Amino acid sequence: MRSKYKNSKSLPLTPYLLLLEKMKKLKITEMNRLTVEEFKEQTKTPLIVVLDNVRSLHNVGSVFRTADAFLVEGVYLCGITSTPPHAEIHKTALGAENTVEWKHYEDTHVALSELKAQGYIVYAIEQAVGSTKLPALKLDATKKYAVILGNEVKGVQQSVVDACDGCIEIPQFGTKHSLNVSVTGGIIIWEFFKLMTHKGE
Repeated sequence: MRSKYKNSKSLPLTPYLLLLEKMKKLKITEMNRLTVEEFKEQTKTPLIVVLDNVRSLHNVGSVFRTADAFLVEGVYLCGITSTPPHAEIHKTALGAENTVEWKHYEDTHVALSELKAQGYIVYAIEQAVGSTKLPALKLDATKKYAVILGNEVKGVQQSVVDACDGCIEIPQFGTKHSLNVSVTGGIIIWEFFKLMTHKGE
């Protein structure tokens, strides 16, 4: 029997087709996605993501979407950061703004004070003197954490940085020592999820 795959000559037919089957893209119906109700009932990762005056609604939506993917406890939207419902947030959140719990604060300092009063360990994601490089980060799975992502131009306010328990820095090696807020959020949330749940190992 001839194979319809042009590059199959170097492999026996059966192993080659098995290889293709292993790499077959999943359909949406095969991904075991939770319903909104099931998501609400899931045990959440004890992590709050705080957005400190983030101006881009696409960044806000992207953070919601990543927060949904890794069962983040909540997103705090502070200062000028826009809030749902908003069409531009929905473009990148794709409905995650309706699954992930969120709060809005006029002042990031108020959100920070509340988090610390509730026992959260709070990190600013910022390049700062004495910051912890992300690969060296150690977390206590019995603790609760919050991370603060700052404005696209100014970063996290210095006064907010001063009130945090520490800073985490993503090492960078090129000419642009800055990352988009949504990219930074994705890296940080995934790393916290791995370290706190061990599900990424």
